[in-house]
Amino acid sequence: MQADYVIVGAGSAGCAIAYRLAEAGKNVLIIEHGGSDRGPFIQMPAALSYPMNMKMYDWGLKSDPEPHLGGRQLVTPRGKVIGGSSSINGMIYVRGHARDFDHWADTGAQGWGYADVLPYFKRMEHWHDGGHGGDPAWRGTDGPLHITRGPRKNPLTRAFVAAGGQAGYQLTADYNGEQQEGFGPFDATIYKGHRWSAASAYLRPALTRPNCTLTRALARRVIIEDGRAVGVEVSRGKKVEVIRANVEVIIAASALNSPKLLMLSGIGPAAHLADHGIPVVADRPGVGQNLQDHLELYIQQAATKPVTLFAYWNLRGKARIGAEWLLWKTGLGSSNQFESAGFIRSRAGVDYPDIQFHFLPIAVSYDGKTAPEGHGFQAHVGPMRSASRGQVTLRSADPEANPRIQFNYMSDPQDWVDFRQCIRLTREIFAQPAFDDYRGHEIQPGDAAQTDADLDAFIRDHAESAYHPCGTCKMGAVDDPMAVVDPQTRVIGVEGLRVADSSIFPRITNGNLNAPSIMVGEKAADHILRRQPLPPANDQPWMHPDWQQSQR
Repeated sequence: MQADYVIVGAGSAGCAIAYRLAEAGKNVLIIEHGGSDRGPFIQMPAALSYPMNMKMYDWGLKSDPEPHLGGRQLVTPRGKVIGGSSSINGMIYVRGHARDFDHWADTGAQGWGYADVLPYFKRMEHWHDGGHGGDPAWRGTDGPLHITRGPRKNPLTRAFVAAGGQAGYQLTADYNGEQQEGFGPFDATIYKGHRWSAASAYLRPALTRPNCTLTRALARRVIIEDGRAVGVEVSRGKKVEVIRANVEVIIAASALNSPKLLMLSGIGPAAHLADHGIPVVADRPGVGQNLQDHLELYIQQAATKPVTLFAYWNLRGKARIGAEWLLWKTGLGSSNQFESAGFIRSRAGVDYPDIQFHFLPIAVSYDGKTAPEGHGFQAHVGPMRSASRGQVTLRSADPEANPRIQFNYMSDPQDWVDFRQCIRLTREIFAQPAFDDYRGHEIQPGDAAQTDADLDAFIRDHAESAYHPCGTCKMGAVDDPMAVVDPQTRVIGVEGLRVADSSIFPRITNGNLNAPSIMVGEKAADHILRRQPLPPANDQPWMHPDWQQSQR
């Protein structure tokens, strides 16, 4: 088996790359370990808590015990299915803030500033405003990735945005447009009642072309001869074989599996590779380092009126939702239920939002277990730019073994200050008049938790990953010893090899990572095709005029 371009991973970035290379007439082969995404648990937006807890669709990775979270091991789902994590995620679409990308460019990822990436976000999007307003000039309208907004019929969903305004924050009709900061409607990768994953948007259309094929296999390592990547060793059952790449190998296997694959191939920190008996091809100390994620808390409030989704949290309710969705692709099953968002700054002197809210009109954990109190609502909240850094390392030289993952969450003292602030600011929003008709007691942390020590104990026991790992194959300048890929996504020190997925983010972006991961695939495709990048955009994003003196 061989192709000109061999892509490892049919996830968010890999699907986009395959589509653009196939469209350009190139001969492409994609290696994916996971199987089909056809099941209703993936396709029905409201069922999102199921696929990320199913062995069939998830790699089943866990962190090592986290020293600052009481030794808890946190689950870190990654999609083992076509579409990758875009097939098991919450479907929330957030580009990130303009300043995130300017920071990338300023730290060595030249050509990846906001002006450079905005045209790629527009190219990939097919945005439907759904009558909720927005910034059409800032959005794309004919790309492969359909983006819609939920119906926002639940009164709590609207109350959350109103409460943000009453607390003195900005309102924004389109946080993916000119102004991210503020409260407003969420965008989602949902179309005609279905999850619109990277498999739906990019992979299926690509596979209709004769020059693009998908093969199910586990990538074991990249074959490198005389400093050049020439293929990928894969296993299918008991059989090990090599898929040859005539031009390039592109790794898009996630922020957890891409560094693992590089290290198994001899690219990484030399001493660590030697510990596992792996011959060093390129000593890149940055491989597996710089691991980042978003951590979040669920602030839960009891509801005094039965307006929450808890009314459907029983067999009959779920059956009704499922039946309506199966028959007509409408009703509650057709929304991820995350329909209101907030992006705010934690304090004066922070120049752009560093706290994100996801509002949900039910009190429920990510694994689908509801609060014992019954009716309630919650905000998922957490800081966006923690200074804590972790690492992904090899557990062994066996390609079947999961990597070791140590996020090192909450290792920076500022994290504790920021998280306490998140809790107190959320409480203030829930205390606004917009919630007066619905607000019962606080379920968690609970009204008794007021001191810093109380809140710290709650954070230690209850902080959860938002499932946004990134940064482990950092993109940067060629002379940066910790950079793994250059600004063209080429692995430094090896010919014919690239990495393009969330692992190359120099720093985590503001919000959910699916959109910037797909953007990385779109832009990397132009570099692979040696095309001139799309011309930079001159749009100036909104910044709070008084950010130095004012928190809101």
